[in-house]
Amino acid sequence: MIAKWSQFVVRHRWVVIVLWAVLVLATVPLATQVTKHLTTNGFDRKNSQVAWATNAVNEIHPLPSAKPLLIEGMGRKTAEVLGAHYGASAGDFHALTPSETVFLPPASMTASHGKRFEVQLRNRHATVTEVGQLAIGKKVTHDVSKTLTQSGLVALPVLALLLMVFGSVMSIALPFIIALAGSELALAAIAIISRHMTLSVFLTDIVSFLALGVGIDYALFISTRFRQNVDAGQSIEEAVADSMSHAGRSVLYSGIAVGLAVATLLLGNNAYWRGLAMGGAVALFAVLLATHSLLPAVMGVLGRHLNWGRVRRPDFGLWSWLARVVATRPVWSMLVGLVILVPLATLAPSIRMSTPANLATMLPPTNPLRRAVAVQQRVNGPGSIAPIAVMVRLKDSKDTPAAWSALGRLTNHLKTLPNVHSVSSATGLGLSPAQLALMASDPARAPKPVSEALTNYLAPRNSHLFAVYVTAKTGPNDARTSQLVGDIDHHLPHWLPSGSRAYAGGLVPVLRDFNDLTSQRLPWIVAAALVVALVVLTAATGSLLQAVLGVLFDGLVAMATAGFLVLVSHQQWFGFQNQPLDSSITPLIFVLLFGLSMDYEVILLHRIQERVRAGVAMQEGVRQGVATTGAMITGAGMIMVVVFLALLISPLQIMKTLGIGLSFAVLADTWVVRSLLVPSATALFGKYGFWPWRPRQSSADML
Repeated sequence: MIAKWSQFVVRHRWVVIVLWAVLVLATVPLATQVTKHLTTNGFDRKNSQVAWATNAVNEIHPLPSAKPLLIEGMGRKTAEVLGAHYGASAGDFHALTPSETVFLPPASMTASHGKRFEVQLRNRHATVTEVGQLAIGKKVTHDVSKTLTQSGLVALPVLALLLMVFGSVMSIALPFIIALAGSELALAAIAIISRHMTLSVFLTDIVSFLALGVGIDYALFISTRFRQNVDAGQSIEEAVADSMSHAGRSVLYSGIAVGLAVATLLLGNNAYWRGLAMGGAVALFAVLLATHSLLPAVMGVLGRHLNWGRVRRPDFGLWSWLARVVATRPVWSMLVGLVILVPLATLAPSIRMSTPANLATMLPPTNPLRRAVAVQQRVNGPGSIAPIAVMVRLKDSKDTPAAWSALGRLTNHLKTLPNVHSVSSATGLGLSPAQLALMASDPARAPKPVSEALTNYLAPRNSHLFAVYVTAKTGPNDARTSQLVGDIDHHLPHWLPSGSRAYAGGLVPVLRDFNDLTSQRLPWIVAAALVVALVVLTAATGSLLQAVLGVLFDGLVAMATAGFLVLVSHQQWFGFQNQPLDSSITPLIFVLLFGLSMDYEVILLHRIQERVRAGVAMQEGVRQGVATTGAMITGAGMIMVVVFLALLISPLQIMKTLGIGLSFAVLADTWVVRSLLVPSATALFGKYGFWPWRPRQSSADML
């Protein structure tokens, strides 16, 4: 079927190319607007208690206040002189360096005075940055986007590697044609889907990464087979049909496996994971569409011109030697592979995952904004940068003394919890429940300071909703702060009248829920990805044995990768900080590993099966399979490693971890599993290496 389709595409190659050009041009407006309906949040679960509380926080509209500032390019003394005109004292300024100062405004400074002070600072050519979690979040997002752009430029040397692997200048264009067409079509599809489903903006990153990664792999596997066929004397149409029947079929199976593996992130059950799952799956199927329609059409047009600028690759005899070793000494080859991976895999259980609630800790230790937050914590208390908002909905409204009495009792209970530094509530204004009810029902009758203070705790459009703010003694990243959130949520039902609804909301509770959910769902995500690998490998090879071996070896690489990340992130190898792995990327590393490994697995096994079907013994089939695919598989892997390692230019450890984790996973998979473990295991099982599949010599070659 694939052969007939390929012949049809080649015969109508110009029509196919024109249709693709029209499709790409028509969907460009959609692709460029992809972020319009995407969310930068999405870490909370829709309809969860913490989501309700966090949304309720947004119903409170506190009065604007002066913001903490990082002042760069101006000395502390100069800033003090300017600040004195707006009610600031010398104690409100804290020098980081002679030209960097942190300003923590006094409670008496109004928002208007704070703004005018900022204007004066900028008029004196100082750089002013707000010190807050929102500003830091924007900085982190900006650095992530900047890294992805710069890493593409840094990875330009990959062209030299592409030239060596693809073997000619002209053939280098193929992966970029497929990747660009696939990613553009995927982004356009996501733009349509996002209008009907809440998705995370971070999906654009995975679309770019996957489209580039699998686009390179698929174009390499298929075009290599095509050029071999042309060199063997086949016509262009025959060469395309044969390459698509063999390598194209392998790519189809591996693409389905990658798409389904990435789709397992849907088990994460929030907009963030849903966005990555949808983005990755759509990108994969868009690339598959391009690979099985646009690629054969382009190969049909270029034909023998694909060899233009051909480079003679040095042949050191490595793969001939290694193929002979794994086929004739499978036990020793297996032991070498296990010795490399098993020690690292034993470290996997000690892995720690957590997305930090103090976003400043995602920045480098030397970053002025991170150091400014540290000053803020030292002066105002570690928990001051992210208070816990306890949102309460009572049956009684704000104009009844009963509501304020209940809120007063809750405030007193919260103060008794361990690790509580302070509790801020409207009941702390020194007024009785009756007075608070009167002033809340008619703010015009309340003194201005009281009416202004009440806006920090009451929702203007919901008379039953109240806010109480709890500040922990410890910082947002501290496990004790997370425990405090759990204690609050546990006690709230017992401290409030029946019929009430209350829960902790805000940044710390949201990320606590996200971290807990990710830790709970990660085993299920990994298990689902392994089931996908088992089913697809069985369907692709007809061998349950190879499917089981593939799952076991993939699991071993995943464990070894986790162990390697423990050394990097927890033991501070390569200069990394001692931090938990970020929950927002760790599952992604493992899912991408399972997906990408399918490319190499299916290509290798199909080549071995092809030789066995041709009549050679299993051991000889293994030798020929490794000898003919080893350079191609490891070359494709090295291209991916170059792309991933380019992320090390990022100032953010989260991006560096993603890059080095994926690089190790690909290296381990291509050089250890596909080069040693899979072929040696196949050779060890001999004629049962593809059980229950057995070659039928008289049948037509269906690979």
